[in-house]
Amino acid sequence: MEPEMQVGTGGVPSSSGATRSAAATTRSRRAFVLTALLAVAALAAPLRAADATPTVLVTGANRGIGLEFVRQYAAKGWRVVATARDPASAPELQALARSRGNAIRVERLDVTDAVEVATLAAKYRGQPIDVLINNAGLSGDFRGKGQRLGTLDFAEGETMMAVNAFGPLRVSEAFYDNVRRGGQKKIVAITALLGVHSFNYGGFDGAYWYKVTKAALNAGMANLAREAAKDGVVVTLLTPGEVAVEKVKNPGPEFISPEVSIRGMIGVIDGLTLEDSGAIIRYNGKRYPF
Repeated sequence: MEPEMQVGTGGVPSSSGATRSAAATTRSRRAFVLTALLAVAALAAPLRAADATPTVLVTGANRGIGLEFVRQYAAKGWRVVATARDPASAPELQALARSRGNAIRVERLDVTDAVEVATLAAKYRGQPIDVLINNAGLSGDFRGKGQRLGTLDFAEGETMMAVNAFGPLRVSEAFYDNVRRGGQKKIVAITALLGVHSFNYGGFDGAYWYKVTKAALNAGMANLAREAAKDGVVVTLLTPGEVAVEKVKNPGPEFISPEVSIRGMIGVIDGLTLEDSGAIIRYNGKRYPF
């Protein structure tokens, strides 16, 4: 739209009026462009804790207990950074994020991809993260071909090691400074009793790669716990219990719902102190030695 011009004597446009109008229009356009740029930046930028609202980052948030962590932390009023290997294939997470406005930021992250991890860490550089939850993991078929003696698939084992053991260490290292800057300074990794020696690795045959990779995760995070203590960062391993997530077919009576498991683990996380660093703690607060 062209700017309106004032009309002077004899119907000739007033140059002074036109100049003032043009200047005002230019200022208006600049203000509009600046507002638009700020709006785009707000959408593109990661969550920034400008107030006392705590922030949690959850990996593997597309389904199961990861999705439930996102749901319950958002309900508590936290800012949530929810990562998934393929956000476009996570309709429940996307719907939850839309329902919570700017409280949940969904990010793409494959924990085995060093470039993706580094890129996301650079995006959030300098921003405090109170709790980092390393939840992304693989289980495979415990008793099926590939994890049973006589049929062991070592390629599958390497993939599971990259996700279950190396992934949490890679993410924890990349976001360590964010956690160190946070108010709560907590790093959590979701492990399993099948990877705990004192639990006799579940006491049943099979599940080789799941047991081996979770045991490796426990060792790695225990080592991180010792180093992180000097910075006041708590590093703890949590076990969720037998949870009736989507992939579990015909769960038995001993299984619990994701809601119960996550409610319990969040309660444990809330109460963590440096004395809990390196510990293995069940969702109900029970502790297990390595």
